[in-house]
Amino acid sequence: MITTDFVPGSPCWLDLGAPDVRAATAFYGAVFGWEAAAYGDQEEGGYTLFRLGGKAVAAVGPLPEAGARPAWTVYFHTPDAAATAEAVRQAGGEVHTPPTAVGAGDGHYALFTDPQGARFAVWQPAAYPGFEAADGPGELSWTELYTTDGAAARSFYGSVLGWSAQDVPLPGGQGGTYTLLTPASCGEERMHGGLMEVPEMFRDGGTPYWHPVFGSADCDATATLVKDHGGAVHMGPHTAEGVGRMAVCTDPAGAEFVVLAPEVPRG
Repeated sequence: MITTDFVPGSPCWLDLGAPDVRAATAFYGAVFGWEAAAYGDQEEGGYTLFRLGGKAVAAVGPLPEAGARPAWTVYFHTPDAAATAEAVRQAGGEVHTPPTAVGAGDGHYALFTDPQGARFAVWQPAAYPGFEAADGPGELSWTELYTTDGAAARSFYGSVLGWSAQDVPLPGGQGGTYTLLTPASCGEERMHGGLMEVPEMFRDGGTPYWHPVFGSADCDATATLVKDHGGAVHMGPHTAEGVGRMAVCTDPAGAEFVVLAPEVPRG
């Protein structure tokens, strides 16, 4: 479960790099009912907050550089961004943006890639803790890493963010292993994501990546909205036993996300 009671290593924010911020706000507004408003003194088309029911759930901003791939970036909570940046270096990752102040005392962020090339970020909060709602329809409910080396990823994130990891069989008897991730010193109720080794996905020069999983009350209906508003559904909707009904989607610019209607426990 992802919550707004942030602890070191837990997801606390996410934002989208988009080639057209206005188009992205229109798409996600139609799919999830998000309302968009410029952050701080940003002009329209700059860094923009998404709110659902008045609560901040994510953000979108322009691509950081020409030729960058549209993608979601997941941020993990840290009490010390500088120490985390040093841990990334020591563990073989790369620091792309060193700890940088945001707003008038909102906090500090830093942007990294792990040794396999997956991009992620951390947030050291001050006045702004992070997203204000999670784990419901239209909100972040899981984070997932596709990587070329599961063992190396486990070691890296365990060293940098202190996560504990538990390997389980992939649901549905399809073979393979899925690794569940939990913040340090937390119980299973705080599991926030998973990683899966899928080297065949990257044989043509692709790079490992994180993607967000957004909750939905009706996966099929949300997937239809994705397609109706210019996005694509690449897998599903299908039901994963013990997990729920899900679909792997991309927005019109190609940024990937997953929609999940969690399985309702019986009894």
